[in-house]
Amino acid sequence: MVTAKTWVLKKYFEGFPKHSDFELKEEEVPDPKDGEVLLEAVYLSVDPYMRPYSKLWMKEGDVMIGFQIGRILKSKNSEFPEGSFVEANIGWRTHSISDGKNLKLMLPDWPSNIPRSLGLGIIGMPGLTAYFGLQEICQPKAGETLLVNAAAGAVGSAVGQIGKIKGCKVVGCAGSDEKVQYLKDIGFDEVFNYKTADSLEESLKKAAPEGYDCFFDNVGGEFCSTAMFQMREFGRIAACGAISLYNDTEPQKGRFFSWHMVWNQLHMKGFLASSWNDRREEGLTQLMNWVKEGTLKYHEHITQGFQNMPDAFMGMLKGENIGKAVVKV
Repeated sequence: MVTAKTWVLKKYFEGFPKHSDFELKEEEVPDPKDGEVLLEAVYLSVDPYMRPYSKLWMKEGDVMIGFQIGRILKSKNSEFPEGSFVEANIGWRTHSISDGKNLKLMLPDWPSNIPRSLGLGIIGMPGLTAYFGLQEICQPKAGETLLVNAAAGAVGSAVGQIGKIKGCKVVGCAGSDEKVQYLKDIGFDEVFNYKTADSLEESLKKAAPEGYDCFFDNVGGEFCSTAMFQMREFGRIAACGAISLYNDTEPQKGRFFSWHMVWNQLHMKGFLASSWNDRREEGLTQLMNWVKEGTLKYHEHITQGFQNMPDAFMGMLKGENIGKAVVKV
């Protein structure tokens, strides 16, 4: 029998999360029964979606939601042999028993020089979000202009690079000069720091006077409303997230852009990466190939220690990370 540590949601978040909203607990994990496996967390993910979905999917006292890369310690399930690595949707736990329904084997023949943690980032859910969201909704064409906000994050940085692979001019914005430099280093054509810009509207116009054909929105709120008025005719918008709104206690009031959408015949669609679960292997294989080739670059913000999960989560929500925020157990 193994002793597992878990982080539970002690109290629903009100505004920005606090340490007192979490509680660290221990529980005994039995040996697996027939059809089950015992796995141990190696890396855990912290992601923006955990903030709004915590109230939709959880009750107070539940283990915090989230993905991890785990290693199978004991197996009584032939699909998941001992020693294999899996992506597990089992929350903030160090050890777990699973019947395999919430596990997915990582790509076979994972190269030894590529960190397994990328299975939570650019070769995982964030990468798939970028891969399918950009290509299936924005449908970028060579020569078009793509706008990406929160561009130095796990999803945004992948979106921008895939846009470059597709032959687009890519404009990105981020919240620090260090992040802006990172975006330049990975090939973005135009970048700016939205926190120091005198005018978001003027910064967007300066970066792309001709306007934008594609917009991958991770932020929502004021940024989305402002960018809408700079979309070109027949522009496409992938609504991926709204991190600027997640911690609000009062709803924001923004500009109304419905008539602009009608007049310019814009297409805007919200989506979840799970919509393409049937094409998961296709997406992961292509992302892995791009990483191997060096076409798709990555950066990880790694926090050491399971005990620091809440700090890593809150730091990610504050934008302290460049690239994917990961906790190494």
